[in-house]
Amino acid sequence: MASARSQEFRGEFVFGFHEEYSFAKFFNEMGDLMFVSGKILKFVLGTAVGLLSAGSLAAQNDASSVVAEIGGVKITMGELEQEESAKLLSAHYQYYQAETKALSELIDKRLLEQKAKSENLTVEQLVQRDITSQVKDPSEDQMKVYYEGLETDQPYDAVRGKILDKIREIRTQKARSAYIKALHAETTVAVLLAPPVVKVNTQNAPSLGSDKAAVTLVEFADYECPYCQKVAPDVKKLKADFGDKLTLTYKDFPLPMHARAEKAAEATRCASKQGKYWELHDEIFRSKELDVDQLKAQARALKLDATEFDKCLDSGEEAAVVETDRKEGARLGINGTPAFFINGHFLSGAVDYAALREIVEQQLAAQTHSGGNAGSK
Repeated sequence: MASARSQEFRGEFVFGFHEEYSFAKFFNEMGDLMFVSGKILKFVLGTAVGLLSAGSLAAQNDASSVVAEIGGVKITMGELEQEESAKLLSAHYQYYQAETKALSELIDKRLLEQKAKSENLTVEQLVQRDITSQVKDPSEDQMKVYYEGLETDQPYDAVRGKILDKIREIRTQKARSAYIKALHAETTVAVLLAPPVVKVNTQNAPSLGSDKAAVTLVEFADYECPYCQKVAPDVKKLKADFGDKLTLTYKDFPLPMHARAEKAAEATRCASKQGKYWELHDEIFRSKELDVDQLKAQARALKLDATEFDKCLDSGEEAAVVETDRKEGARLGINGTPAFFINGHFLSGAVDYAALREIVEQQLAAQTHSGGNAGSK
């Protein structure tokens, strides 16, 4: 069994393919979005912009471009995207994730190139001077502590070289990441690559904010979903930070495996009839109490009319409204929660405050730049 000290030491040095895979998987789930998080809108990388506006790709992204004709009747890209969204959204998002990762790597490459050029060095010389040469080898005692945490029958001397190589590799990568982070801080980087966009029907959906807000964030979520529960405070903070510039719209998407999510969604709609939708919405996400008797207790704590609320919830009066939201989500191609549409731009999975804020700022900056709407509401 690994000692406590060796476990602590392993927190710095990841060794083996399993941990590396988990690291990659984490970034995949986050959509690789946070890795490119930068300060919005001054410095634009010409190559990246050129890549985004390449002829055939730009033409295909034009909603008015014709993609088929049937007996002289044309089908446009916009019609295809809207009517077959359920089949296309997931594929578009995966492609966006790949683009984001590639753009992130390109930005890092350009930053290193610009830094090297400013100092009359090659990139290799810069990396050797400022990164590689700064990495220190671990002591023999540190490597032996690390060895204690490995599940191996091989003697220390047999794996010593591999441990040393791995520690050097990880320390070099850490030093490189810190160096590039510092370069980001010195240069304002604009990430203009936006997630795929679709039109979301928000008619009659609960909204918090003005219908004239520059940015609308639509969230499809499930009250029993742990990721939705985790991101709920981030969404609330986002609204507080952007104020009148941002409108929140919530749509229910109870998942089949969450038996209590449906009634929780109905409960918020029942509360809406008494003018307290958002109060119960926030309380359910905060308390995570989803049994029917708990929902009723929360309604009473909010001073709702108990008789009216209970009748609404027990009768399933709002079930059809919740089902309408669920069908809308399915039509769009949503297969998990939370799913966000920021001015129609789609984000899904384990998204956090930084990722949401980046897209909101991107949309605000784009509107300032263009003088109009940045995306579909």
